[in-house]
Amino acid sequence: MPIPLRRTLAAFAVLAALTATGCAGRSDQGTTGADPGCPAGQQCGPATPSTSGGTDPAARAAELVGRLTDEDLVGQVLMPYAYGNSATKVTAGSAAGNKALAGVETPAEMIAKYRLGGLILVGFSADDPTGKNQVTTNVDNPAQVHELTGGLQAAGAQLPAGAAPLLIGTDQEFGVVTRIGNGVTVLPSAMAFGAAADPALTESAWQAAGTELAALGINVDFAPDADVLGAQSTVIGSRSFGDDPKATSAQVAAAVRGLQGAGVAATLKHFPGHGHTAADSHDNLPVLAQDRAALDAGDLPPFTAGIAAGAGLVMSGHLDVTAIDPGTSATFSHKVLTDLLRGELGFKGVVVSDGMNMAPAEVYPPGEAAVRAINAGNDLLLMPPNVTQAYDGLLAAVRAGTLPRTRLVEAATRVLTLKFTLAGRPAPAMSTLDSAAHREAARRVATASVTALRGTCAEAAVRGPVTVTASNGREKTAAALTSALTAAGVQVVPQGGTVVHLVGYGDAAADLNAAAGVTVAMDTPFLLESAKSPVLLATYSSSTVSMAALADVLAGKARPTGHSPVPVTGLSRASCTA
Repeated sequence: MPIPLRRTLAAFAVLAALTATGCAGRSDQGTTGADPGCPAGQQCGPATPSTSGGTDPAARAAELVGRLTDEDLVGQVLMPYAYGNSATKVTAGSAAGNKALAGVETPAEMIAKYRLGGLILVGFSADDPTGKNQVTTNVDNPAQVHELTGGLQAAGAQLPAGAAPLLIGTDQEFGVVTRIGNGVTVLPSAMAFGAAADPALTESAWQAAGTELAALGINVDFAPDADVLGAQSTVIGSRSFGDDPKATSAQVAAAVRGLQGAGVAATLKHFPGHGHTAADSHDNLPVLAQDRAALDAGDLPPFTAGIAAGAGLVMSGHLDVTAIDPGTSATFSHKVLTDLLRGELGFKGVVVSDGMNMAPAEVYPPGEAAVRAINAGNDLLLMPPNVTQAYDGLLAAVRAGTLPRTRLVEAATRVLTLKFTLAGRPAPAMSTLDSAAHREAARRVATASVTALRGTCAEAAVRGPVTVTASNGREKTAAALTSALTAAGVQVVPQGGTVVHLVGYGDAAADLNAAAGVTVAMDTPFLLESAKSPVLLATYSSSTVSMAALADVLAGKARPTGHSPVPVTGLSRASCTA
């Protein structure tokens, strides 16, 4: 039987003792490769399968780490991105990108050269607030992603640490941060889940999403967002479940249980909480000015709940936490990551950095930044801006003693423990993608999330024909709503009747339609305070399933009984209460 992910924390609990007894292997251990392509003095090919440790992930990790070289250990704590839609066949442009990033042409060569612990799949969309560090995209369609992940795992299997699968991750938060949107079940945003306020629905929907990620060969999701929204932030916004720590905690824990029930490791981000700052950590270092009591009461509870639910990873944020370590990014703060997260909160799993190609991390050269981040308590470094420099910097620091080898061993052991925890679970069939059962799980959440902030339940149902309008660039979403309204029996006309106007991420007051009888917010609902429509609705998401749920409300087939997870000046959090 495979090890259930709910036992991840139990596996990590014995890690410290195991790393202290036999994990401090020397850099000259291992067998030199016999094939002519293996450089002299290097260990090539997978290490000899473990003969001890049984099925316990931490024991297997410790035994394997004890046989790895320093070069192997350094590679295990790196998780870069790569250019190209295939592991081994890339375009000339992708080859050039990989050469600049890592001195190789393909993702498979990058894994082999740097003995990587994993790879993150990247991509972006027009409404993505994280797009600034998504310099390429290698997610196109399910068949392509499945082929890519299979090729990456084949490359990883040839490493000395190849007994443990690669960590292949992506940011599939849904809402504005959705890396894979074609051919899969797309859930509403986190804020929509907060509006639905039903953890059972949340767990079911996220288990459906996790099952599809696992079918694609992705075993780590950099979700859910555990930030409690205390500011009108555009970088967090609808990625948060809401402004209430208790309600957010319940949602975060449910999402973790759902993902990990499907065999995909969940990641809590952005520790210790990005929601109380409006600044964007892609551009600069946001300052968290709240005192320790406010941090404990307002930011940390969802992380505590997610840890208790068994989350495999916690992502450190590029955040200046003045109550803990003023002037230092949490990414590089031993006080935040080791004393607070490890010591006070008792987290035993993998601490993963936010993108090391973001501005607050790039204040140091890639090699120095990598060393500082590992010394602070990160176990896995995402998206170094230069893989060669990060790898060489870590290796040189171990040899010089500025990065204690015990710290590197500890980090690599945690990474490998997670890998062995994920290993051995059969991948779901590709036929599970966008299945009827999964679509139904998403539909139930989307329907429960639609919120009326102005107007009664009865007023939300339109009478007569409808004209759908939208802010610029949202023609595709307007077309999706038009199609859903038509299917629901509502006549849609080019002009006349009730105007239903859609606004979304990044829109401002100038994007509102003064003639609209109904204005709908498809991201955070804050813009609705400026809208004059007699009926104001929020879906918190522009996904197809959210537009279908909206159509049911407008057609009178469903009531907008959601509850806004954030306050909007002058408006009710739920004006339809019947």
